[in-house]
Amino acid sequence: MALAKKSFGRTIDVHELEELLKAGREIKIIDVRTPAEYQSMHIPGSYNVPLDRLPEHKTELANALQAPVVLVCRSGARAEQAARVFDTTSLEQFHVLQGGISAWQQARRPVNQGKQIWSMERQVRGVAGSLVLLSVLGSLFLWKPLAWLAAFVGGGLTYSALTDTCGMAMLLSKLPYNRIVRCDIRDVVQQLSAAE
Repeated sequence: MALAKKSFGRTIDVHELEELLKAGREIKIIDVRTPAEYQSMHIPGSYNVPLDRLPEHKTELANALQAPVVLVCRSGARAEQAARVFDTTSLEQFHVLQGGISAWQQARRPVNQGKQIWSMERQVRGVAGSLVLLSVLGSLFLWKPLAWLAAFVGGGLTYSALTDTCGMAMLLSKLPYNRIVRCDIRDVVQQLSAAE
C-alpha cells in the first residue's frame, strides 16, 4: 500500500495506518492537538505540534519531514486545518487520520495515556453551552438583554461551522489549564530531523 504524492485532502483510516506501521513503513505521525490534550493521550511515536503554532513553524517542519506524514487530532477537523497549512509548503506527502485519535482508540489501537483532561471540543461545548444557558436564564429572571449573549454565542458557533474554524477554541487554548504542558517546536524539529 503506497501513500500518494501531494494528495491534499486524502484521508487514511486506522486500519491502513496500522498496516503501514506494521509493514515497517517510515511514517511520521504529527498530533496537532494542544500539548495538554496530547499528554492525556496520544499514539505511541507521534510528535506534538499544536495547530496554533504550526503556521509560524511550517517551513522548518516541512524541511525536517521527508517521510510521509499522518496528521492527527481528536476527530479530524484540526488535522484538516493543519493539512491546509502544510499545503503551502514543500512537504509532498501528508494525510489526515480519518476520525482522529478517537477512531484510533475506538479501534482499540495502542495509546500512551497520561493525566486526563477535557479535549478542546469538549471544552468549547462546555463553555458555549454554559454561556447560552446562563444568558437565557439571566434574561428570564434578571435582565432581558442578556438574551443577546446567547444569540452572540449561537452566531459564533454558526460561523465556526461554516468556516471550519473556532475562535472560542483558539481563546481556550491560551488558558493556563491548556498551557500546563509546553511543546518546544524546535525540539520537535530536531527530533524529526534526527529520525529521518
